Amino acid sequence: MRVAVVAGPEAGHAVPALALCRKFVAAGDDPVFFSAGRWLDVARGIGIEARKLGGLAPREFDDDSDSGSKIHGRAAHVSTALLPDMRDVAPDLVVSDIITVGGGMAAERLGVPWVELSPHPLYLPSKGLPPIGSGMAPGTGVGGRLRDALLRAATAPSIRKGRVQRSEARVSVGLSARDPGPAARLIATLPALEVPRPDWPSNAHVVGPLVWEPADNVLDPPPGDGPLVVLAPSTASTGAGGMLDTAIRALDGLGVRMLVTLFDKPEIDLPDWVRAGYGRQDEMLRNASALICGAGHGVLAKGLLAGVPAVTVPGGGDQWEVANRVARGGLGVMIRPLEVATLRDAVRKVLDDPAYAAAARRAADGIADVADPVAVCRAAA
Repeated sequence: MRVAVVAGPEAGHAVPALALCRKFVAAGDDPVFFSAGRWLDVARGIGIEARKLGGLAPREFDDDSDSGSKIHGRAAHVSTALLPDMRDVAPDLVVSDIITVGGGMAAERLGVPWVELSPHPLYLPSKGLPPIGSGMAPGTGVGGRLRDALLRAATAPSIRKGRVQRSEARVSVGLSARDPGPAARLIATLPALEVPRPDWPSNAHVVGPLVWEPADNVLDPPPGDGPLVVLAPSTASTGAGGMLDTAIRALDGLGVRMLVTLFDKPEIDLPDWVRAGYGRQDEMLRNASALICGAGHGVLAKGLLAGVPAVTVPGGGDQWEVANRVARGGLGVMIRPLEVATLRDAVRKVLDDPAYAAAARRAADGIADVADPVAVCRAAA
């Protein structure tokens, strides 16, 4: 297949899209990666054709404080900017990241089937769950089900508003007001992070995390034999700040060693039990006893695949939802706000109680039950 894979430049979306491109290449297909920023050169460096995704910059009249307007209204503009290159590529299938809606619209405008890529659990509303983003477990009993129904009713106006915004955006580029949706949905998470629902879409397939290591170098851990803790500060704009400084103060004196994964060099001096830099996260996690992260799905999934329990410090976006699922599953401990004492206690708890590591290993074993994303895409083409 000739496949156009469309994703925005945020690491949590671009990296899974590139991981999918690599799977297409390994299967003998021909992917073209549409994105922006540093990821274009990264893609070309690994032999994947890459083209710039236009239309992402806010226009003078765009209201980015309105999430629906930002996602749907911008998508129509992105689809128009994308059309010339998409026609030139002439794909058999388009894979579009869940927040880069313009890729799916462009596919529809060209009459090409498309697949939605969710680099995290399924976040569609469900009649059997509390609103996604609440972080709540499904209610049980009459009272719990009533609570969930009331919460769904409270969020229903926002959902309806988003559907109207998408319909208006579609009509503005000549599509029907009704959105038929993708031919298939790739849910790129571990089964352990999913929540059972009575209305699971028939075209949604859990395919396991789409992880990949952009870095080639391996960051050596500090010397010694103390437990190794990996710190991965959030790359999301809504993530918790100050994690490195707080973690150093929290873990000082605990007898642990820490590896910190960063795109850039840290701006503070590091003690001798800490190493920080850009390197392969899978190698960092291979011998780790705990992971501290902002509950971004990408690095959290890498940690669980390595059987490493987590201490999550969720920021905004979907991090609160994911962090609560981790805590409910016994896969780690969640703290918020980020404070020295609470972080120290959380790390101690995860290191001292072997049940967390055992649960993480079970989550890793569950990956044997996922679908093949390339096979799902080929069936949809």
